[in-house]
Amino acid sequence: MKHQGMKRNRPLATLAHIDLTTRKVEISETPPELVRKFVGGRGLNMYYLYKYLKPGTDAFAPENPLILGTGILTGTGAPSSSRHSVTTKSPESGILGDSNIGGFFGPEMRYAGVDRLLITGKADKPVYLYLEDGRIEIRDAQKYWGTDCTEATLRFKHDHGADAEVELIGTAGENKVRFAATRWGPKDAAGRCGTGAVWGAKNLKAVVARGNYGVPIAQPDKFFAKSVELRHYLQQSKVIHVMGRVGTPLLYDVSNYLGAIRTHNSQATSFYDTLNAEEIHKYVEKMLGCSGCVVHCRHRNRLGGEGPEYTSEALVGSNIGVADTRQVIDLCNIVNEVGLDVSSTGTYIAWAIELYERGLLTKEMTGGIDLKFGDYETLKQLIYDIAARRGLGDWLAEGSRQAKQFPGSEDYLIAIKGLPQSDPHDVRYLKGFALGIATSSRGADHLRSRPTLEIFDLPSEFTEQVYGQPVDPNPTSYRSKATVVTFNETIFAAVDCVGICKFICHGFNSPRNLNYDHFRELIYHGTGLEFTKEELYQVGRRVVDLERVINMREGVTRASDTLPARYFDEKMTGRKTAGHHIDREKFATMLDEYYAIHNWDKEGRPSKERVAEFEALP
Repeated sequence: MKHQGMKRNRPLATLAHIDLTTRKVEISETPPELVRKFVGGRGLNMYYLYKYLKPGTDAFAPENPLILGTGILTGTGAPSSSRHSVTTKSPESGILGDSNIGGFFGPEMRYAGVDRLLITGKADKPVYLYLEDGRIEIRDAQKYWGTDCTEATLRFKHDHGADAEVELIGTAGENKVRFAATRWGPKDAAGRCGTGAVWGAKNLKAVVARGNYGVPIAQPDKFFAKSVELRHYLQQSKVIHVMGRVGTPLLYDVSNYLGAIRTHNSQATSFYDTLNAEEIHKYVEKMLGCSGCVVHCRHRNRLGGEGPEYTSEALVGSNIGVADTRQVIDLCNIVNEVGLDVSSTGTYIAWAIELYERGLLTKEMTGGIDLKFGDYETLKQLIYDIAARRGLGDWLAEGSRQAKQFPGSEDYLIAIKGLPQSDPHDVRYLKGFALGIATSSRGADHLRSRPTLEIFDLPSEFTEQVYGQPVDPNPTSYRSKATVVTFNETIFAAVDCVGICKFICHGFNSPRNLNYDHFRELIYHGTGLEFTKEELYQVGRRVVDLERVINMREGVTRASDTLPARYFDEKMTGRKTAGHHIDREKFATMLDEYYAIHNWDKEGRPSKERVAEFEALP
C-alpha cells in the first residue's frame, strides 16, 4: 500500500472532469462542505449525478455522466478499504445506476492523484484514460477494442507495466448490452445497472492507473494502530473465518436448506447440493483478497477464472437449471470474461426459458433455439450470443425493456424498477428482504439494504440491542420490517461512502462487525475530519434521500416500490418455506411504515425541506 506519498499537500478530495468529446480535462478540489455532507464514494457520486444528469437524458447520450469515485478511506490500509463506486444513469432500468467494486483499482486511482472521475461526452473513436501522478491523458484504444476482459487487461499491463491497475469493459460493454458490467480482474465487477454499456456508448474501453502519490494520513501512528486493532478484532469472527475458507457459496447452503434458493426462474425454491460450498471448493486453487482485505473470500478456480460467488452460482446455476458444478463454474467464468452482469444474465435467460415453455416466446422468435432449463451447451452459447448481440442474444441484450413487448410476460420477470433481482434468495419467506428489494434505489438489489440477520431469527432482546429499539425477529413476520430495512440501508450507504467492504460492515453478515464508531475513528485518524456517530448516520440518510429525489426525476413513484407478481400470487414450494408468499395488504402497510420513518409522504416523496436542501447545494 502507498501512504504519505510524494505529494503531501494534496486536497482532501479531487475531481477530474473529462469531456471525451472535446478531450478537455479539468482537475479541481472537491469543496470541503460537500465532503462533510457526503464523505466520498457513493455519496459524492450521487451529488455529482444529481448535479450533472438532466432528467430524461438517454443513458447512451454523451450527456449522461459516468462517475468513478473512491471512498474517503479507499487505499489507506484501513480494513478491507478497497472499494469505489461507478455511477451513471442506467441503460437497463432507466433510473439511477450505481455499483460498487473492490479489487485494487480504486486504491491505485487515489495513488495516481485522483479521487473521482466525472466523464461526459463521447469519443469519436475507442479511447482509454491513463492516470499517473496527477496527470490524465486520453489515449487511443483501437488496438484493445474487441477484446474481452482478461485479454484486454493483459495487453494493457504488457504496455504499461505489471504494476498498472486496469478497469475496463469486455465485448458486452462495447456492444452496449444494457446489462454489461464494469470490470477489474477476472471476477471483481461493478456489475449492476449496465454501467459497462455506458462506457461502450462513450467509446471508453478502460481506465489505466499507476501512481506514486500515495494517500496522506493525518495521524499515521494512531491510524495504523487502530487499523491493526480492528483487523485483529474482525479476525475473531467465525463468519469471517468461514468466508475466508469457502467464500460466499456458504450462503447457498443456508438458502437451499431453507428451501429459498431461486430455481427455474423462481418457479421452485430448492435445488441440488452439487452447488454447496464444499462442492464448489473442490475446484478452488486459492483464496484471494482485495486491497487491504481481512476476509479473502475470492476464489481462483481451476477452470481459469475467479469465483463463483453465491450470487453467480445460483443465478447461472439453479435459476437456469444447471446442476453440474463444473458447468456452473464455466458459465460464471464466461459471463465474467465477456463483461456481463451475472444477476441480470441469469435472470433474463431463466425468464426467456419460462416464456418459451409457456408459448409466449416461439421457436421462430428464438431463431430455432429450443430453450430448456439445464441445457448447458445451449445456454452457454446464448451467453456468448448476448455479449455479441447475435440472434436471440440481441433480443435479450435489451433486458427488461423487452417485457413490454409481450402482454403478461412481465409477470414472469423477477425484476423491480427494471432491474433483475440480484439476491439468489427467494424473498417470499423473509419479509424484511422483500421490503428491502422493493424499495432499493437501484431496483431489485440486496446490497442496498439486505437485512441478513433476519435469517437467524435471533432473540428479541439481542435484536433490540442491534437496532436500538424493539423489533420482531421472526423473519416471516411483517411487523417492524421497515425499521430493520431502514437501519441496514443507512449504514450500507455510509459504508459505501467510506470505501470499506460490506462484508465487514455491522449488520451485513454479523452484528459484531464495524459500525459508525469504528468508521468515525478511522476517518478522524486518517483525514483529520471529525464526525460524530449521528453525523455519519445522517450522511447515510442524506444519500438515501438524494437517490430518491434523483429517481423521482426519472419517473419513480410509489407504484415502482413493489415486487414481482410471482411473489404476491404464488406460494413457495421449498422445504421449510413451503406455502409462504407476500400478502399485498400487509406489504402496503410495511411500505407505509417505511415511508413514514423516512419522512416521505404516502407516495414516497421526500419532504419539501429535504428537496430544498439539495437544490441549495453548490
